[in-house]
Amino acid sequence: MLRDPGVLGEKLVLEELDKLDDENTFKILVATDIHLGFMEKDAVRGNDTFITLDEILRLAQENEVDFILLGGDLFHENKPSRKTLHNCLELLRKYCMGDRPVQFEIISDQSVNFGFSKFPWVNYQDGNLNISIPVFSIHGNHDDPTGADALCALDILSCAGFVNHFGRSMSVEKIDISPVLLQKGSTKMALYGLGSIPDERLYRMFVNKKVSMLRPKEDENSWFNLFVIHQNRSKHGNTNFIPEQFLDDFIDLVIWGHEHECKIAPTKNEQQLFYVSQPGSSVVTSLSPGESVKKHVGLLRIKGRKMNMQKIPLHTVRQFFMEDIVLADHPEIFNPDNPKVTQAIQSFCLEKVDYSGGFEPFNVHRFSQKFVDRVANPKDVIYFFRHREQKESTGKLFLQIKK
Repeated sequence: MLRDPGVLGEKLVLEELDKLDDENTFKILVATDIHLGFMEKDAVRGNDTFITLDEILRLAQENEVDFILLGGDLFHENKPSRKTLHNCLELLRKYCMGDRPVQFEIISDQSVNFGFSKFPWVNYQDGNLNISIPVFSIHGNHDDPTGADALCALDILSCAGFVNHFGRSMSVEKIDISPVLLQKGSTKMALYGLGSIPDERLYRMFVNKKVSMLRPKEDENSWFNLFVIHQNRSKHGNTNFIPEQFLDDFIDLVIWGHEHECKIAPTKNEQQLFYVSQPGSSVVTSLSPGESVKKHVGLLRIKGRKMNMQKIPLHTVRQFFMEDIVLADHPEIFNPDNPKVTQAIQSFCLEKVDYSGGFEPFNVHRFSQKFVDRVANPKDVIYFFRHREQKESTGKLFLQIKK
């Protein structure tokens, strides 16, 4: 996908580009919502998030990216366990430290970009560290700053020199988003970030014109403007989301975290004329339709005002399938001892069943014991509920394949 304004300031549609890699091209691995530590005590799924982070970092190393960009919720818990922190640091040290030189420079005031840190400069410029792949990350709603000192798990990684935590707002009354200005060869990029803020509060701040995105003073139209945000994109009530039209129209690309469905191919906002990429999560954290979409990370290339987003499928993510059934269409087979039911559950994990319309539920715990060695989520293999208005009985089949 190629985007080239052509005329200064004009935004044209994305097209294909065969050759983009050279000394003027940023290569960025993009991921969001990794949720390290999710289900870490589960006997089957306990290591899933660590295995997938290993794959993500390995892809960054193999593709020789300039840096990794994370869109929030690196951790699932606000206070991750020692196991989770240890595994995270171990993987970052394994893949992100080394002798390969970093090919871009930061030309903005780093004391502004990283002013909340005791080490207000990017980690690869620290003489005590040997960083080959810098990681830039905003925080999400799962790993946001809390407590009297307003610290989060990303601040630990930042202090250790593994992650550059940016996009943090120090005020609850007014937000000024100052970009990290990067340059590689002739390509200049303004990287904006805004860590997670309660949606209703941020919505009000946008309405009241309390959110400003600062632009470079010199030749502002020569910059590729990339914005990373971690908020509700889909509407959850009148003010419990952030409409895309709230964002400034000079932005070229928005990386939208928090939403778990993978919609990583950039789509154009016809009103604001920027593009939005929603990478989605790299782990299934709920049995919902959006989580059943194939998981990807993105390899983003930026050259001048042109961009290309390459979808890279993740192969270590546990498979998850969903299917709708209508029980009224199969009344003769729906009982826990019917072999056809057992055969179906070998391929799908039955999660929701509407048993209205004359059907009777059976013992879920006893039924689920049959699938302990077949699916990764035997405890919630089936859930009965009764719909008051709908006469037809419907259910949903879900599966996470056990590795």
